Amino acid sequence: QVQLVESGGGLVQAGGSLRLSCSASTNVANFKEMGWYRQAPGDHREWVALIARDGSTAYADFVKDRFNISRDSFRRTMYLQMSNLQSADTALYLCYAVGPGSGRWEGQGARVTVSS
Repeated sequence: QVQLVESGGGLVQAGGSLRLSCSASTNVANFKEMGWYRQAPGDHREWVALIARDGSTAYADFVKDRFNISRDSFRRTMYLQMSNLQSADTALYLCYAVGPGSGRWEGQGARVTVSS
């Protein structure tokens, strides 16, 4: 069973930065895809970013040029570097991993609060 654990959330002022980490119990380079969702209080879950096995990345329009997703296979960790944070970025951020095969896993989430 794959386990994913997020860390790095917290309180930050608008315009500030945070880096989220997602530590996996296995080599992150083995997954077909890893990424992040977020869910604001009382709102639906929305996809944020992904990194594929080949290292290619994709981002939701609302985070382009502000967020950067990366991974470190040696440390079994995926990162989400977030900059120029705004109050609309306040949410629970959850990392996920897909494959190989049909497996899909999620972490418990890291809370990010941006004060204006």
